[in-house]
Amino acid sequence: MINARNKVITLSSIIVILLYVISIGVGKYSLSAKDIIKIISNSHDNQMAVNVFFNLRLPRSIMVILGGIGLGVAGSVFQTIFKNPIASPDIIGVTSGANVGAAISIVFLSGSVLTVAFGAFLGGITAIAFVIGLVKISNTSDVQTYVLSGIVINALSNGIIMILKYFADPENELGAIEFWTMGSFGSVTGEKLRMVFPVFLIGLFGLILMRWTINVLSLSDEEGKALGISVEKSRIFVLLFSTLIVASIISITGLISFAALIPPHIARTILRRNDFKTTVFSGLLGAILMAVSDILARILLPSELPISIITSFIGAPYLAFLMFRRSISRVN
Repeated sequence: MINARNKVITLSSIIVILLYVISIGVGKYSLSAKDIIKIISNSHDNQMAVNVFFNLRLPRSIMVILGGIGLGVAGSVFQTIFKNPIASPDIIGVTSGANVGAAISIVFLSGSVLTVAFGAFLGGITAIAFVIGLVKISNTSDVQTYVLSGIVINALSNGIIMILKYFADPENELGAIEFWTMGSFGSVTGEKLRMVFPVFLIGLFGLILMRWTINVLSLSDEEGKALGISVEKSRIFVLLFSTLIVASIISITGLISFAALIPPHIARTILRRNDFKTTVFSGLLGAILMAVSDILARILLPSELPISIITSFIGAPYLAFLMFRRSISRVN
């Protein structure tokens, strides 16, 4: 069984690499495999192709894969520590906080891509800080308290967003806010990728170092304490590392629906267990979902579609399938 799981993960890794290569070649200015080889070997005589490869496709394709891996891993971690199969970064307000930060940047600041990205990142980090603060004030640190705190943050964030939309310029700012909430990899550049990559790595390596602790947090708080860990502190650190990953991604891409929710479900269904290897597999499946969605977003229509449209049409039917399957199993 262990070998079978390793084979599944290896196959998924190969698919991710293939989709990465395909992603580089897809777009209004197509690049063939021959073009890519020539560019890499520094023998391509078309400067336009070279510029497209290095300035547009390479940063974008890297961000697509990193975004899928990060959201898949974070979604799996959230579902594990909250013991909730529908948990995602939304559950504790990370995405809502990022949405507020982006909207504030659009309405009150320059609204440039870097400003919006920085505002979204600060918003996500601020949201998790407020959640942790509410949990400490309540003097209880169980899972339900974190979820309730997230509901509070989500409600406040939605109220702030509605106020910002009300005062936003309908011709420019309102449209920019709405477009950001639909997500896109179209604005990814090498500069922005270099800006968020260190933060992404800190979050990812933090979760890797805490992989045993994450498994323990999937148990009850009493069992975790019996195994010798500080449940409250461990949960806070896991949330912080997960938030760093999510915030670093959506600060550039905008909000992406279902990317952190669906891959962990599929990973647990295929591997039939919930350990850190499942989390790794969730990241690979997230990369596959994101790469396929981004490719479709570029080729389905003459103009590029927001990626959340694609992920929603993939994710919603899958959730409906899960509901149908559960209802059938209950009847039987």
